[in-house]
Amino acid sequence: MNRSKAGGAGPASGAAARPATRPAFPAQIPGLTSQPAARSAAGAQVAKSGSAGKYGATPAAAPAPQGGGLDSEAVRLALVRRLVAQGLQHPAVERAMATVPRHRFVDSALASQAYEDISLPIGLGQTISQPTIVARMLELLCTGRPLPLGRVLEVGTGCGYQAALLSLLCHEVYSIERLRGLHERARENLRELRLPNLHLLLGDGMAGYPAGAPYAGIVAAAAGPELPGAWLEQLAIGGRLVAPTELSPGQQHLVLIERTAQGLSRQVLDAVRFVPLKSGLG
Repeated sequence: MNRSKAGGAGPASGAAARPATRPAFPAQIPGLTSQPAARSAAGAQVAKSGSAGKYGATPAAAPAPQGGGLDSEAVRLALVRRLVAQGLQHPAVERAMATVPRHRFVDSALASQAYEDISLPIGLGQTISQPTIVARMLELLCTGRPLPLGRVLEVGTGCGYQAALLSLLCHEVYSIERLRGLHERARENLRELRLPNLHLLLGDGMAGYPAGAPYAGIVAAAAGPELPGAWLEQLAIGGRLVAPTELSPGQQHLVLIERTAQGLSRQVLDAVRFVPLKSGLG
């Protein structure tokens, strides 16, 4: 994937000069093209077989996958058909969800549940979000924008699953994790996928990552009572921030922030449930 001319990022486009020293991490999922916006045959198959609906609707029954076990593309296509039935409409997000093997990011004991629409524990009190929520956040980030997106920051790497998906939708991804155990686990999970545009960082996500700013997009995987000012400052003009926020005690919602030349706009969207946003290293 290309790195320099990040669509939707930069002073006007959100593309900042790259830091002199960048965290390196190899990666490329075998068989993928370098243009995430282009639909693969798998993504096209999903689009033809799925019916658009509304998030939260009862998913349509998907045909049982044929052969290959969890490594079979058919298993992922069955999941994506269910997501399409629930309202997923973005072709590039469909393609990414149909490409990245979710079972490789969970414990082997839970692998049989990897393609169910549920969150699963990944250790240290954290979870991998359910596919419906992941797809929803990615769609909010991408809808109505030219792809690949420019440089994107993910706060909360977790097991690395969403970071892998983002790498197929963006020119460059910085993913930051505060828990060393999860940071190391994500590195191991992602190693074989070889995604050269994905950079994993160990650090306090509440501070963002100024060296990579401004960002065409910022996505957070934990909910706090308010959005950190550092994230807003690091969002490029034309950029979007998608994050769960605890608007009142026990009540979390996805919040979509967009920066324009005139300032910031804010939308409060779906009710969600995420782990709490914390600062510092652990």
